[in-house]
Amino acid sequence: VKNTHNYLFYSLPGKVIHMYGDSTMRQWFEYLNASLPGSMSANPSGNQHYSIGPLMALDYANNIFVTHRAHGPPLRTVNVPSVELHYIANELDNVVGGSNTVVVFGIWAHFDNFPIEFYIRRLMSIRRAVVRLLSRAPGTVVVIRTGNPKSFTPSGAFVNSDWYTFQRLKVLKAVFKGLNVHLVHSWEMVLAHHLPHNMHPQPPIIKNMINVLLSYICPQKVE
Repeated sequence: VKNTHNYLFYSLPGKVIHMYGDSTMRQWFEYLNASLPGSMSANPSGNQHYSIGPLMALDYANNIFVTHRAHGPPLRTVNVPSVELHYIANELDNVVGGSNTVVVFGIWAHFDNFPIEFYIRRLMSIRRAVVRLLSRAPGTVVVIRTGNPKSFTPSGAFVNSDWYTFQRLKVLKAVFKGLNVHLVHSWEMVLAHHLPHNMHPQPPIIKNMINVLLSYICPQKVE
């Protein structure tokens, strides 16, 4: 944890980090919120739909601003007004971007139950938005979190198994191939770790993922 805090200190001052995706991406937001050295406040507006967002965190002393919002439907969650469900592509079109802006997203777990064509269309929409963002602000850092293996249950093996996740992993890599984006290979990181597989990886794995994220944000400072 000490090393991660050093990475945070060197990598993030002056940065604006926008995170979009499912609860596995919210894990990253919560990790940063708990780990940044300055005083931070999540969900300052008292939003009743914490799992959806929008969530905000601010380290005022180090000028670090982090946001999180869930991706648009399909989304298995608590009852929530549809107006709170924003598509990632639309959100990216509202990002100014620049060398101090980092965009991170992960979209996979809620699509395993749907035809692969549906997932491809969603990724293509996001891809076009990423192209527009990088065209107007080439210095923006774009990072994508891939899916990861989940715990095995008899019922889940038929309707939400890792086989479906892996197919979507291959599609995601193909769709964003050739763009100036970075991948955090969560599938491989969970698969290689001694901790049990889980849709929501345990904190030591999240720490490893955040270290990879930071290496993309400030590579010259991370060993």
